[in-house]
Amino acid sequence: MTPIRSMPALAALTVLALAGCASPGPQAGFQPLIPPGQGLAAFDRVAEANWTWTDGVLAADQGGKVPAYLVTRESYRDFVIRAEVWVSDDANSGIFFRCAEPKNINDKTCYEANFFDQRPDPSYGTGAIVNVAKVNPMPKAGGRWNTMVVTAKGPQLTVVLNGQTTADVQDRQLSQGPIALQWGRGTVKFRKVEIQRL
Repeated sequence: MTPIRSMPALAALTVLALAGCASPGPQAGFQPLIPPGQGLAAFDRVAEANWTWTDGVLAADQGGKVPAYLVTRESYRDFVIRAEVWVSDDANSGIFFRCAEPKNINDKTCYEANFFDQRPDPSYGTGAIVNVAKVNPMPKAGGRWNTMVVTAKGPQLTVVLNGQTTADVQDRQLSQGPIALQWGRGTVKFRKVEIQRL
């Protein structure tokens, strides 16, 4: 029987393999939507909510009578955006993109990939692109962290929520514009928001 003489090397390989499993930074080709050290300063605000930036998490749980938004200063045409989003059961939130009017954010001037488990019309609730691509059945996102991936390439728009494609449509209404993160009601948290231009 041959003795095992390479345990230190094996241990080193195990440590390297485990280190490779961790992904503290953006994946290849992606950039953080919020540059290091900027936090809330990376965005323009439309309406008011009590946004905070703590340990890499954007959060809000109170605001005014109208939804509030954090709006990027850069404009994006074709891209993939990936974000981890926590919402309470009663939350209304979303990732708005290709916003045509950066100071007037809504589901007509932007595309909205929605988080809204209690939307009165669930066909445009969580996982839908509001007024553009219905979702059926509507998944529930409340009370946990979710991963949303939105791809916009020319007229092709796709939303994948927790690995499930919830919207896949072609639409030519909006071609480019900033991205906006929404607080509408409830508790909303965003982390690891990354973007890759296509």
